Amino acid sequence: MKKIVIAIDGTSSSGKSSFARRIAAKLGYIFIDTGAMYRAVTLYAMRRGCIAVDGTIDTECLIAGLPEVTIEFRPNPVSGNSDIYLNGENVEQPIRTIEVSDRVSAVSQIPAVREQLVELQRLIGTEKGVVMDGRDIGTVVFPDAELKLFMTADPEVRAMRRYRELTERGEKVSLEEIIENIRKRDQADMTRAVSPLKKAPDALTLDNSRMSQEEQMVWVMEKINKLTQGNS
Repeated sequence: MKKIVIAIDGTSSSGKSSFARRIAAKLGYIFIDTGAMYRAVTLYAMRRGCIAVDGTIDTECLIAGLPEVTIEFRPNPVSGNSDIYLNGENVEQPIRTIEVSDRVSAVSQIPAVREQLVELQRLIGTEKGVVMDGRDIGTVVFPDAELKLFMTADPEVRAMRRYRELTERGEKVSLEEIIENIRKRDQADMTRAVSPLKKAPDALTLDNSRMSQEEQMVWVMEKINKLTQGNS
């Protein structure tokens, strides 16, 4: 069975990363969470003091620090997934906070940041057998990917998923705050000047508002099997 590149784009909190992880695990592919990569750079910028309390970004400060940034994914033997490391530190948890979520869209719009991360993403995907999710994977990073998906769900459904994720970690947030964050993220992602969120013309839409994880997996495996069966 030949290996392919699977590109998954879509709205925030639509389940892209968890879905991509499950697909990669089932196929024995490498999973690359590109959203986590941008979150890692955002966390780095916050720690470096390049982002003010009000969210204002000192672009020169951030760009000057980019050469110091190293990002890699390492297997987690406990979860069976891959964790993201920023300059040698596991930042899988710190990058998921609401503070990082509020700032990642603005950071991801900085051309120098996107150029550096897109180059790294393309390098990782050269050998195929990759599942990659983000905002512009099917349109910018891998426009020739064999399978492109565009995932979405109702904003209220996505907000509830995010709320449960954060509260289970012990964070104190309100559902209203998360709904507002998601709406702002959608607007920022779809209207930004650099690589805006949009569905690739040949991408398949997966609205999982009312689909279970099992139903989503059945749906995508049908698509993958059609592309790979009979090939070596």
